[in-house]
Amino acid sequence: MFDLRPVGYVIGLLVTALGLTMLAPMAMDLFTGDPHWATFMESAIITVVSGGLIALSCSNGVKEGLTIQQTFLLTTSVWLALPLFGALPFLLGDTEARFVDAFFEAMSGLTTTGSTVFSGLEDLPQGLILWRAIMQWLGGIGIIVVAMVFLPELRVGGMQIFRTESFDTFGKILPRATQISSRISVIYITITVLCTFSYLACGMRMFDAVVHAMTTVATGGFSSYDASFAALPPAAEYVGVVFMLAAALPFVRYVQMISGSPTALFHDSQIRVFLITVSVLAALITLYLWQQAGMTERSFRKAIFNVTSIMTGTGYASDDYMTWGGFPIMAFFFIGLIGGCAGSTACSIKIFRYQLLFTSIKAQIRQLHSPHGIFTPQYDGRTVSEDILNSVMAFFMLFILTLGVTAVLLGMTGLDFITSISGAAAALANIGPGLGQEIGPAGNYSGLNDTAKWILSVAMLIGRLELMAVYAILTIQFWRS
Repeated sequence: MFDLRPVGYVIGLLVTALGLTMLAPMAMDLFTGDPHWATFMESAIITVVSGGLIALSCSNGVKEGLTIQQTFLLTTSVWLALPLFGALPFLLGDTEARFVDAFFEAMSGLTTTGSTVFSGLEDLPQGLILWRAIMQWLGGIGIIVVAMVFLPELRVGGMQIFRTESFDTFGKILPRATQISSRISVIYITITVLCTFSYLACGMRMFDAVVHAMTTVATGGFSSYDASFAALPPAAEYVGVVFMLAAALPFVRYVQMISGSPTALFHDSQIRVFLITVSVLAALITLYLWQQAGMTERSFRKAIFNVTSIMTGTGYASDDYMTWGGFPIMAFFFIGLIGGCAGSTACSIKIFRYQLLFTSIKAQIRQLHSPHGIFTPQYDGRTVSEDILNSVMAFFMLFILTLGVTAVLLGMTGLDFITSISGAAAALANIGPGLGQEIGPAGNYSGLNDTAKWILSVAMLIGRLELMAVYAILTIQFWRS
């Protein structure tokens, strides 16, 4: 059995860091005079002490690099450990949440899914609202580092195609992760600040602007209002669209831009395809709404905002699109399964996998027309190796299988078909709202039974880590190697 101490050491450090971030919502409650600050102090002490003890107990096993097995285990274990401690303020605080609800909310936050079990958000302590936003903001930057450092090395779902063009990290995971995350952090913070000031310019309160900036850039979707963006100024929807799109682009391109390659962002084919796809889908929904309600600015604004929100996996809602008719409802289900670009805070299947799928299909069709010809799939001007295509195909098949199994399991708990299938898709693709009156854009997940909440929590984790990283550690061969 391989050494678990390096994994425990990193997890301990990250748990400690999470505990320190609890001081921010504690300060917010102190500033507003809310006695709830004591809950965050208690949660922070428990988290920091626990993380510190874990790190100290494993510090004698720290090495310069991590093995593949240790990297797989670390990638998954972090997203299990952090929600356990992130749930403490909900367990101990004014929400008086049960453990299943607190864990669900924390998992939804850190995986940037955006599904919630809480209502009456306007009446909660501002510290708790800020904590939900902080968890999503941390989860957003965390998944970028995972996507740029770990997943390419683990050859997960075709992510290895980005390894040679970005960073050589094999055998040097932790040192390189530190260097990469420091660059990303500067960009991530800068975009968040710009988003905050843009929301302020729309007339939003400072607190709301900060909360929504953090959850926008993380493409997380937690709001400070039950009505989400429907409770905010209309201009904020346009700002949200701009920054949701910015957060759904590969952050490695931003790194390259500030490192002397100003055109890097415009030469990436997945960026072009992503923006074209969003534009076409928004145009179709806009035309549909214009046909129903006439040519108004509101129709265009609601269409482009909600399409962008669902496709990037943010999960904000500025209107109850369940009332728009059959076409938008069906469209939103499939839009959520597209996703943003690799190496961004966006989730779901990702644009580049569809590109690789279609280029493979194209090569196969050409091969049928010309059996003696040699046709190799191309991506962004480069030949795609067979192992990458196999990895992508395996990802698609595993995604569909997991989606089906999750929906069946939810149905077995007593949920109806629409709630089961849309809830499974919303959790696995980390979208947030599902379809139907219960978990749709006008509802939340509080009314689901406990078993369904546990199933959805697991689905959020599996989807956020691109499936393979989680399933790999469940095999016997993993623990024997």
